[in-house]
Amino acid sequence: MNKESQNTEFKQNWRDEFLKTVCAFANTHGGQLFIGKNDQGKIAGLDGAKKLMEDIPNKIVDLLGFVANVSLKKEVGKEYILIRVKPYETPISYRGKYYIRSGSTTQELNGAGLHNFLLDKSGLTWDALPEERATLKDIDPETISEFKELAIKRFPAAAREKSLSGLLGKLHLLNKGKPTRAAILLFGKDPRQFYISSYIKIGRFKDEATLLSMDEIYGNLFQQVEGAMEVLKKKYLQTNIKIRSLRREENLEYPEPALREAIVNAIVHRDYSQFHTQLKIYPDQLTLWNNGELSRKLTIAKLRKKHSSYPRNELIADVFYKASYIESWGHGTVKMMEECKKAGLPEPLYEEDGGGILVTFRQDSYTEDALYKLGLNERQMKAILYMKEKGKITNALYKKIADTSERTATRDLTDLVNRTILEQMGKTGKGTEYLLSRHKAAKAAIKAQRSRHT
Repeated sequence: MNKESQNTEFKQNWRDEFLKTVCAFANTHGGQLFIGKNDQGKIAGLDGAKKLMEDIPNKIVDLLGFVANVSLKKEVGKEYILIRVKPYETPISYRGKYYIRSGSTTQELNGAGLHNFLLDKSGLTWDALPEERATLKDIDPETISEFKELAIKRFPAAAREKSLSGLLGKLHLLNKGKPTRAAILLFGKDPRQFYISSYIKIGRFKDEATLLSMDEIYGNLFQQVEGAMEVLKKKYLQTNIKIRSLRREENLEYPEPALREAIVNAIVHRDYSQFHTQLKIYPDQLTLWNNGELSRKLTIAKLRKKHSSYPRNELIADVFYKASYIESWGHGTVKMMEECKKAGLPEPLYEEDGGGILVTFRQDSYTEDALYKLGLNERQMKAILYMKEKGKITNALYKKIADTSERTATRDLTDLVNRTILEQMGKTGKGTEYLLSRHKAAKAAIKAQRSRHT
């Protein structure tokens, strides 16, 4: 073990400020702190180990309020101390402040992050708290009626319930007689009266700096889903028409079920304390950014397969499920990938970005029809279709795939670079590789390569 991680940290000598790390381990997933090892995890030895074995356990109890496993170890004739910390269900503070682990760093919580952390530790979610400023008069009766119809299959009790308070009670959307935050967001007449950032902004961009048009979708969460989908279909996205077996098929340039799933996911998982949801349409991609970090129990890698569901707003998720806006728990991101694959598009990308989650839907700019329209020759088309699957190509591979000479391969590849279809990695020669310029990974690699030569 020689690498720091979310649950491992090395310190060469002891300082009381390292109690912040112990606190963070207790508040996250537990961990182990080595005292007497350098940053690479190699034993450096430790002076005064005997006294530290008395001081450290006492300080953990006095300043953090729990007992940790502190043991003295010895290897290659040198001593070090290992502090093992288990995760705690209750929040742990150090001198009145709260810390968590994020990757291999210890971070202090404050603001909305601290608020959500304390709620989570108490077994509550943000949306379950009562909205003290609201009454039942702030609930929209039309949305309630529509929900009853939508929920008749999964929640038949909704159709039988005559009173508004009775229905909200059955949905756990009343707290001490007050509508919860979830109730206002789901069924409110004007949720922005209470949560100013609870809307979706949609924009069309020529590029990152050039906005061509914009819409803002207001209303309660059901209205936002339907409103966003309607505006996308009518104003922002093209419809592709195909005739199959004498039947006319109309499909959006991005699959409608995947877009709808992405918007519902954003609504269920977003942090409503700040920032609106942003949906941007570019010539070759569509992005949806949603405020709210990924649950500590999930990773980006887990989103790419069926996983357990950890909604930030459990009551909102439950109501959307009962209304059949959510088909199955923990399957939304996988469904988006499946729908894109069925439509012949690249899988969506999931990224953590700016304190939120960014989903990117991409056009396939390199279909055979598109390449033919670009006027590429057959050799170039073969190479690009190969790169779509493999990611990169070399001059030698191009010669083999296209069954051509080195001179012709170089000329073809240079033409593709000049057209900005390919990006060149390295100087011309045996080590040169070519990548499709649309790929984010390719752009990052190219940027890193260029920085090494400046």
